[in-house]
Amino acid sequence: MILWKSKKQSVVARSSAEVEYRAMASAACELVWLKQLLQGLQFGDVTQMTLVCDNQVALHISSNPVFHERTKHIEIDCHFIREKVMSGDIKTEIVNSSDQLADIFTKSLWGPRIDYICNKFGTYDLYAPA
Repeated sequence: MILWKSKKQSVVARSSAEVEYRAMASAACELVWLKQLLQGLQFGDVTQMTLVCDNQVALHISSNPVFHERTKHIEIDCHFIREKVMSGDIKTEIVNSSDQLADIFTKSLWGPRIDYICNKFGTYDLYAPA
């Protein structure tokens, strides 16, 4: 995970897919900036970046240019992600909701779910008995 951000959106969304799509567009901007930074530092050749999302409709909107009838209300600047997917700069993938690591930052979790996510992050309890 390179980027995670939670922010109150300035517009009212009509669906959860629109919210996810707006978040994908924002993350795509950050990925393009990060790619340019890495290239400027001559850190290596970054060819294609992967953007994961847990909303199948948002992924479909980002990869399907003919899906415009249902997305007329989304501003043009949000379609930046579609342009980057079409050009091959960004590849999108689905992540199951059960494997969504960002849940630890956005939801109230307990027990085995917290242990699972912390294990994925490679963290451990400093206060656990040895």
